[in-house]
Amino acid sequence: MRYLPLTDSDRGEMLARIGASSIDDLFVDVPQAARLNGPIDGLPMHMSEMAVERHMRERSKKNLAAADAPFFLGAGAYRHHVPASVDHIIQRGEFLTAYTPYQPEIAQGTLQMLFEFQTQVARLYGCAVANASMYDGSTACWEAVAMATRVTRRKKAVISGALHPHYTETIKTMAKFTGDEIADSAPSLQPQPDNAGLIARIDDQTACVVVQYPDILGRIPDLAAIAEAAHATGALLVAVNTEPVALGAIQSPGELGADIVVGEGQSIGVGLQFGGPYLGLFAVRDPKHVRQMPGRLCGETVDAEGKRGFVLTLSTREQHIRREKATSNICTNAGLCALAFSVHMTLLGEKGLRQLAAENHRLACIAADRLAKVPGVRVLNDTFFNEFTLMLGQDARQVTRILADRGVLAGVSLGRLLPDFEAGAEALLVAVTETTSEEDIETLASALQEVLA
Repeated sequence: MRYLPLTDSDRGEMLARIGASSIDDLFVDVPQAARLNGPIDGLPMHMSEMAVERHMRERSKKNLAAADAPFFLGAGAYRHHVPASVDHIIQRGEFLTAYTPYQPEIAQGTLQMLFEFQTQVARLYGCAVANASMYDGSTACWEAVAMATRVTRRKKAVISGALHPHYTETIKTMAKFTGDEIADSAPSLQPQPDNAGLIARIDDQTACVVVQYPDILGRIPDLAAIAEAAHATGALLVAVNTEPVALGAIQSPGELGADIVVGEGQSIGVGLQFGGPYLGLFAVRDPKHVRQMPGRLCGETVDAEGKRGFVLTLSTREQHIRREKATSNICTNAGLCALAFSVHMTLLGEKGLRQLAAENHRLACIAADRLAKVPGVRVLNDTFFNEFTLMLGQDARQVTRILADRGVLAGVSLGRLLPDFEAGAEALLVAVTETTSEEDIETLASALQEVLA
């Protein structure tokens, strides 16, 4: 039985109220090529619940799961081992929620967790203050740009060519509605990031410079030099980190001068989950900028009896009293993902995070050395953490498809992320984590040698 409580009259009244002639008017911003013209192919229209379950189970067998093959995919979403204790703890009654409650003081367990989460993110990023998480890394990145324009009262953002293309596209999409100028470029396919070229694009109209650390090709940019150049013109440095495990091995962005640090927290506590839900991390180095931060901030206080308690200290989102004066309109978050991050980080501790980072880098070095011996393959990077770029000498998209058919998930082709960037067609991004075995590395090397022969 279908549950559709609205009548045609109800729908007509709502459309008339907002000035739309039909439901189709609500989707005019969705490109025609992305719209469905009918039901999804392969899905049954009328079947019993058991029959639908059987049908979907058969279809799911066509998937190649990350745990069932040598897995080297990365580019912003990474496969790490998540201890079973994380799942156990996040299902406790005082924690379990997919969202931050609107009557927050009732949920002291959730608030205390978010308070600890903020502390962990601030320490990880080398910053003074972090918020209670955001929707994901890409939207957090846009929010950093928007915050920088408010702080500096300028409208131009200089974007590193080595920023994740999805993050760049998110910035461009949102900037259409704010009138901000987005100065981006293509990535430079060289062993080291083009720090000098990026610095040369900064001028006295620049609100912020956005740099990924490590970048989309796995290289480690010189944040200190970029921060100095940005600050010399009155601009802010926004550092973006998509692999938080890396910060167990390399210096934090805040220590290197980044004013706003954002990123994706999925690597810690959250599985790949078909691309989401994930969690955006957001922190600022200078406490004076805290009121320009988007999202929510949990604080510690005492109640009327002097007992320790937790409250929402700042909540500048549009659903609350700020409305059109809010610092953000897309600052929602998945509280359960933030909880998983915090639980996993607590279990690791500083020592455990450093050990995890060291193991990731060790295996990545083994992989880079082995793959460099494959005829026709060149490792682009001079520096990397657990992800690096291979130049294959032929279209990497085609190579990855052939290897996937052979049961090896070899990596992410740069051509898939940047289809119009012809120079990157031969580039393959390879990620190696603690879940990768040396046998997996040998399997990839052997399969790659066969395909490239």
